[in-house]
Amino acid sequence: MSFDLVLFGGTGDLTWRKLMPALFQAFRHGSLPKDGRIVGVGRDAMSDAQYRALIRSRFDKVELAKRPSAGEFERFAALLHYLSMDLSRPADYAPLAKTLQARQADTVVMYLATAPTLFTAICENMAAAGLNGPQTRVVLEKPLGHDLASNRAINEAVLRVLPERQIFRIDHYLGKPSVQNLFALRFGNSLFEPLWRRETIANIQITIAEELGMENRGAFYDSTGALRDMVQNHALQLLCAIGMEPPINAHADAIRDEKLKVLRSLKAWTPETLKHVIRGQYSAGSINGEAVPGYLQEKGVNPESRTETFVALRTEIANWRWAGVPFYIRTGKRLAERDAHIEVNFRPAPHAIFKSPQGTGNRLVINLQPKDGLALHLLAQGQENRLDRRVASQTLAPVQLDLDFDKRFGIERVGAYERLLLDVIDGRLNLFVRSDEQEEAWRWVEPILDAWQHAADGPRPYAAGTWGPSASSAMIARDNYCWSEEC
Repeated sequence: MSFDLVLFGGTGDLTWRKLMPALFQAFRHGSLPKDGRIVGVGRDAMSDAQYRALIRSRFDKVELAKRPSAGEFERFAALLHYLSMDLSRPADYAPLAKTLQARQADTVVMYLATAPTLFTAICENMAAAGLNGPQTRVVLEKPLGHDLASNRAINEAVLRVLPERQIFRIDHYLGKPSVQNLFALRFGNSLFEPLWRRETIANIQITIAEELGMENRGAFYDSTGALRDMVQNHALQLLCAIGMEPPINAHADAIRDEKLKVLRSLKAWTPETLKHVIRGQYSAGSINGEAVPGYLQEKGVNPESRTETFVALRTEIANWRWAGVPFYIRTGKRLAERDAHIEVNFRPAPHAIFKSPQGTGNRLVINLQPKDGLALHLLAQGQENRLDRRVASQTLAPVQLDLDFDKRFGIERVGAYERLLLDVIDGRLNLFVRSDEQEEAWRWVEPILDAWQHAADGPRPYAAGTWGPSASSAMIARDNYCWSEEC
C-alpha cells in the first residue's frame, strides 16, 4: 500500500518531539508501509536536503534508544520531503495538490500539527484545491477548540469537506499500550466483569501527575490550563474506558457508542457539586532536590495569570451500574512524581471475621506510566506468631500481586504515536474520538469553566514537588476516602 503523509506544522515542536520519532520507530520496526512518503509543510523556505538535516539534528534530543544510527537515518530520510506554504493562503495549496496528484498514493494523510485556530482554514483550502477525495484522511490534534462553541464550529467546518469516517481526532492516551491493556483487562477476561459495579466497588480514582513544568510551552498553556489540556480529553477517555458497558464487538463505532453513553450519564454540575472541583497553581518549590520556579515565573506566562495547573474533582456516572460510586480525577503539573494510574477500590467484606490493619483492603491499580502493568492488592494471613498462634490466625496483612507488562512480554512496546499513526494509515478508527464524544465532553466541563471565569478567587497555590493543594485531600476525605499516597 502506498501512502503520502503531509505534516502541516512540519518544523514545529510536535513534529520533531513526537511525530518524527514515532514514524522512525515504525520504519525501524518494519511496520511502516514500504511505498511511503512524508512531506513536511512549513513557512520557512528550505530544500528537501535542508529539511532532512533539520530533522536529523532534532533527533539528538530524543532518548538514546530511539535515536537512529547514521545508516538508519539515511534510509529513513529518503522518505522525507519539504514544501513551503502559507496555510492561510488558498493559492499555496496548488503546489501541494500537484505534488500529491503526481504520485496518486492509495492513502493521503493530512496531519494538522498546528494551532487549532488554523484547522478550519486548512480544511477549506484543501477542499478548494481538490484534496478532500475518498483517499484523504485528516488528523486533528487536541485541544479541538477552547470551549463547546469553538469545538462545534471546528467540527462542523471539517465535516463540510470530509465525512466522519475520514476524520481522525487524536488523543494519544488511547494509543498507550497500558490503555490497550485496560480494554483487554475488562473485555478479554471474565474475572472482573461480575465485580465491575456499584455493589462491589467503593470508588475509582484516576491520577495523571507530571513532574514537568512548562518546558517552553508557557504561552500555549496559559491560554489552555489543566482542565482543557488534560481533563476534557485524556482523563475523561480513561473514565469512559473504566465505566463503559461491554460493546457488542470491537468495531470503532460500537466502542465509541458505549463511551458516548458514559459521557452522557455523567452527573450535570450544580452550584453545590461545583464545590467538589479544586483548581491549583504551582509556586516555587523543589523537584528531585532541584529548585524550580513557580508557574507565574515561567517563560511566556502572564505574571498575573489565573490559569490552573492542577485540577481535582469528584463526579458520578448516573446509571444502574455505577449509581452512587464516586469517581475522582486529579491531574497537575510540577507534582511530586510522574505517575499515571487508575485505582479501583473495592468495598470491604460485609462481615469482618479477621483483623486487618486500618486502611487496607482490596484494590486493583492499573499503572499507565512510567510503569505499565497491574497490581492487585489483597489480604492474607501474615507470618505466624509462635507465642500466640490464635491471634496470628485471625490477623491479616496486605499482599500484592504485581504484573509488569514490560518485563512479562520482554519486547520493545509500540509507542502511542507510532500505533496511532499506523492506524491512520490503515484506516482504523477504534482509538480515535468521534465528534459527538468530543462535544459531550466539552458540554460537561463548560459549567466548570464558566464558574471559574466568574469566581472572585483564583487557583489555590501549591508548592512544586507536592501533590497539589490541601483542598484536594479535603475534598476526597469528605467521603471518608483518601488518595493512594495518603492512605
